Amino acid sequence: MKSYFIFREKTENNFDVCNKILTFAPIMSDEIKQLKQYLSLPKEIAIITHRNPDGDAMGSSLGLAAYLRKLNHSVKVIYPSEYPIGFAYMTNVHQVIIFDLDQNAARLAIDKADLIFCLDFNGLDRVDKLGENIQYSKAKKVLIDHHLDPEPFTDIEFSETEASSTCELVFKVIDELGDRNQIDSAIGDCLFTGLVTDTGSFRYGTRPYTYEVAGILKSLGVDDYKLADKIFNSQKEKHLRLLGHCLANRMEVMNDYGVGIMWLTKKDYIDFDIQRGDTEGIVNYMLMMENIKVAAFVTEQPTIIKISLRSKGDISVQEIAAKYFNGGGHKNASGGGVYASLNDIIEKIKKVMPQYLPKVLH
Repeated sequence: MKSYFIFREKTENNFDVCNKILTFAPIMSDEIKQLKQYLSLPKEIAIITHRNPDGDAMGSSLGLAAYLRKLNHSVKVIYPSEYPIGFAYMTNVHQVIIFDLDQNAARLAIDKADLIFCLDFNGLDRVDKLGENIQYSKAKKVLIDHHLDPEPFTDIEFSETEASSTCELVFKVIDELGDRNQIDSAIGDCLFTGLVTDTGSFRYGTRPYTYEVAGILKSLGVDDYKLADKIFNSQKEKHLRLLGHCLANRMEVMNDYGVGIMWLTKKDYIDFDIQRGDTEGIVNYMLMMENIKVAAFVTEQPTIIKISLRSKGDISVQEIAAKYFNGGGHKNASGGGVYASLNDIIEKIKKVMPQYLPKVLH
């Protein structure tokens, strides 16, 4: 994708005048021309994102869907699995087809589609059984994603690994199509959600353009205070009790290497009635400690052990996730899944981390 041309008026002291940033549309890329042609007439469109959708997956898919409906397309949004109820404020979320709950409706929507958008995932394995339906569909396929090494399964690819989020890229695609004026506050809420959640409230994974998009969305009517309140201040009592349990009883610190490890057992899932989305963000609490550079959150699922990794600075947990835990993601935020015992994975983390982190001198 082409970047925007940014012109800043200079003062005599050569400092930028921030309030006079002028953003001009770039020369239209071949990909944008092709997508514009696809969208020139009303179509049946399916939008799919990855299993266990997060704020970026949901925000990008629902925001794009609302935009496409404004262009008179018939749009179905499909998630492989259920979404965290904390994101239920987003526009038309209750119209989403959940594959796990209605497989026939999900497959029918893909089969009927003239155009399929694949958002926030880079390989068909991320959508489980829907991958085969997408692969063999005769529909044109469009990828919008910011993860490393996308598989070549789409006709048009908008991939920028330096982007903060897929929501940022959806905004960019809409803008390059010449339709920024179609982004209302409801679409803006969706896209802003991805910006906030995938950057940890703008703490990592940002670039200058990320803040430009955030500023534009705010100018289009997004109330960032109310949105942050919905995202971060809607926890139930059990969430805080679960967090307290994790911090008090399920955390180990490798002080010699600056690593924090936290875990949950199958029994914990029963005791705290943990549902999808209830553990979101817990891993980040370990990074609040001054000397912790890497945090690992390990959860014992019914058939698999899930690992979430977060890091500070130049430490690439993406490499660790890909090499040791069948996963991937971003430099500072990645994850994976392994068929093993909980204790084995915790011990593996303890053995692997010293390979990537120097021993701390006390």
